[in-house]
Amino acid sequence: MATSTASSALTLAIVLPTLNERDNLAGLVARLEGALGPDGWEAIFVDDNSPDGTADAARDLALNDRRVRVIQRIGRRGLASAAIEGMLSTAAPYVAVMDADHQHDPRLLPQMLASLESGEAEVAVASRFVEGGSAEGLSSARRETGSKLANGLARRLTGVELSDPMSGYFMLPSKTLRATADKLSGIGFKILLDILATADEPYRVREFPLRFAQRASGESKLDRTVVFEYLVGLYDRWLGRVIPTRFALFGTIGAAGVVVHMAILAAFLHTFGGTFHGQVVTPFDVGQTVAALVAMTFNFALNNELTYADKRLRGTAALLAGWLKFGLTCSVGLLANIGVASVLVRYDMSAYLAALAGIVIGSVWNFALSSRFVWGRY
Repeated sequence: MATSTASSALTLAIVLPTLNERDNLAGLVARLEGALGPDGWEAIFVDDNSPDGTADAARDLALNDRRVRVIQRIGRRGLASAAIEGMLSTAAPYVAVMDADHQHDPRLLPQMLASLESGEAEVAVASRFVEGGSAEGLSSARRETGSKLANGLARRLTGVELSDPMSGYFMLPSKTLRATADKLSGIGFKILLDILATADEPYRVREFPLRFAQRASGESKLDRTVVFEYLVGLYDRWLGRVIPTRFALFGTIGAAGVVVHMAILAAFLHTFGGTFHGQVVTPFDVGQTVAALVAMTFNFALNNELTYADKRLRGTAALLAGWLKFGLTCSVGLLANIGVASVLVRYDMSAYLAALAGIVIGSVWNFALSSRFVWGRY
């Protein structure tokens, strides 16, 4: 790419969260130039430390093109938080967020910018579901159905009247974003919905038809947990200041683990005839141990998939290492769980109440250490 000789004032920053998308960058900058002209804009790639060297590829572009900047994030991931960091990093009076995978058409940017500059709208949104738009680029019919379901939930639960409140392609004045940035959750994928829900008064919004294209290459930042992530964002918006969101998720999965634990324990006691007093090791002791181990594995799997989706462990080796770390960090809680429950059952407490007491004792320890040592520092 030729060296930029941009001379006009900076007007628009395009924030592009990336994950393993090095092959998309040069082509996307060229498309931005084709849509916006040679100057007056900058592209800010916010990369979550992609293993494929996306940040280095962006830096290579920036060496010869001052319109390109890169923020490489270490130890944190997530589309919403990446978008917020990128939007706060620019001096441009207007800021847009879009994907770097070529599914979002840059040719909409001038129209969106004109609507904001004229005062017609306070937020411009590219929509797949208005007349002239299309969601054909979604990877499957299931993804498209899930997106429509999430949009319906957004309208019902927040009162946001948009055809596509889950859109990841939008534009607004930078000062609008900065005025509410400290109130944004930064959790999940749907930063637009968070911005709209944060406003004291509803923003004037105009939608532009978007024909959602197939991704060129790279890794999708949306997966089968997209609706779950959206619900997490809603929880964080309404209750996150009362009970921290990750702790609430961890606790909810822990509650599901209680069901698993009790079912395993009941099956074990039914099979081996209940608890016999006076023995060093009773069927209850063994059943409680087995149930605790199974529930721990269940909790690890769901927490990896949901609670820590932005730090999800992938691959057999990483999952096995994570499971071992989870087991080690939870071992003291597990011992407390088994020990407390065993003592209580020997004092004639109901086996199930004793098991529940053991679970409660171990839960806080499990959350604190697993957050730190299995999925990273929070």
